[in-house]
Amino acid sequence: MRFFFVPCSALLTLSTAILLATSLAGCRTHGDSAQPDTLTFLIESMPTNLDPRIGTDAQSEDLDGLIFDGLLQRDAQMNLVPDLAESWQIPDPRTYVFHLRQGVKFHDGRPLTSTDVKFTLDSIRQGSLQTPKRGAFRLVDSVETPDDSTVIVHLREPYSSFLYNVTRLAIGIVPRGSGAALASDPVGSGPFRFVGMTEDEDVVLERNPNYFGKVPKIGRVRFRVVPQAIVRALELRKGTADIGGVNSLTPDMVTALANQPRLRVEESPGTQLAYVAFNFDDPVLSHREVRQALAYATDRASIIRYLLRGKARPANSLLPPNNWAYDGNVKQYPYDAAEAERLLDAAGFRRGPDGIRFHLTLKTSNEESARLLGEVLASQWKRVGVALDLRSLETATFYSDISRGTFQLYTLRWTGYTNQDPDIFDYVYNSKRIPPLGANRGHYHNPQLDDLLDRQRVEMDRDKRKAILSEIQKLVAEDEPYINLWYIDDVCVYQARVAGIVIPPGGNYTFLDTVELK
Repeated sequence: MRFFFVPCSALLTLSTAILLATSLAGCRTHGDSAQPDTLTFLIESMPTNLDPRIGTDAQSEDLDGLIFDGLLQRDAQMNLVPDLAESWQIPDPRTYVFHLRQGVKFHDGRPLTSTDVKFTLDSIRQGSLQTPKRGAFRLVDSVETPDDSTVIVHLREPYSSFLYNVTRLAIGIVPRGSGAALASDPVGSGPFRFVGMTEDEDVVLERNPNYFGKVPKIGRVRFRVVPQAIVRALELRKGTADIGGVNSLTPDMVTALANQPRLRVEESPGTQLAYVAFNFDDPVLSHREVRQALAYATDRASIIRYLLRGKARPANSLLPPNNWAYDGNVKQYPYDAAEAERLLDAAGFRRGPDGIRFHLTLKTSNEESARLLGEVLASQWKRVGVALDLRSLETATFYSDISRGTFQLYTLRWTGYTNQDPDIFDYVYNSKRIPPLGANRGHYHNPQLDDLLDRQRVEMDRDKRKAILSEIQKLVAEDEPYINLWYIDDVCVYQARVAGIVIPPGGNYTFLDTVELK
């Protein structure tokens, strides 16, 4: 029988969470602090950049999705539907024509026209911005604006995922001439407008009464930064917060809070992917046998069962299983310590006198669930002779380090929105997509894969593209540039006075468009 190691900090968190239901009876209740038309939403960290052309961290993208509109958006079934563009045509595989809504205004009163769309796209693709999103528009040859409501995009070659790159959350349309100030004082056209923010404290948005779509029912949202999960749980229990975020509490905390009469829990299968990434420039991790061994040494089933309390599903691809291009018939990495030992020996990394083969450093954000995961991985990998040192960093420092390739390993999540389109493989694995042109942070380079990625990008026939994507998934599973850990269930704990929460695919914050306070 195997025994699962739970770190001391996890036990402390678990004990504290259980005490929530019994030891805080004297705390303030919801009615003592609630503001009738303001919703308090807890987030783990400050957004790193609210310019929708630049920010790629989850908080930036989720808030940008409320402040800005894209040309298109996706519905609950991930189908493309209108946003700023009422309609669009593809007269040939290299040409896209968008017809904009008329009468749309930015939050400062300026009319939104085709020139704003052209400026947004040109500022990304022409290099005036340092942004990881530039690679998504590298095939754009030119943007025409024959009139205020028509945008014509010409591509140098067919690009099967182009429309997904102009959807809300992927990109937001900004006013013509927007510069660096947009990062901290964003002006969009979305359902909420920016009011202000205080570093490491909060971001405040309020309803846009002139929104062209359904005007939000809540007047104001205060996104309060509370890095510690246990403090977020306490805030919910006291009634000083309305929503505890999405997937921001440990499973034990959710269980404890669900017993509180004033609190509710919304839960659904999610598509956010948790993963561990490798740096291919590292002399140890450049060995495929080492990467595969660490995957075999990771007991995902036990972590899901005991640490995540079953609120996740094992993953073997960047794509979730409900994606049309998903292929589960790839190399699998079930827990197998003996196979991990064999591969490490074969790679020439035998145990030393102290039983250790080598040391690695895993960088994580300072979010509690990431730190707990690091502790569990350190315990599991030690069984096969790998010593894992942990470095927990403040969010901005963490993102800076991984973007610059200053890491051996790091753990993070891909949001369910980002990894819904197969072009995610190009974004994170193509050797031409090293930051700032993409998210190949580990400098993975495989010429055969690059060729397949280029082929799938220009293939407009869905069945043929799916066959190429199947080859891509098989090749990536062999090379193992990531350890795909699990798809995280979407879980949201909130006050009973909040109504209308339906978490969208990927767990983003667009559900605030329709939420109301009772």
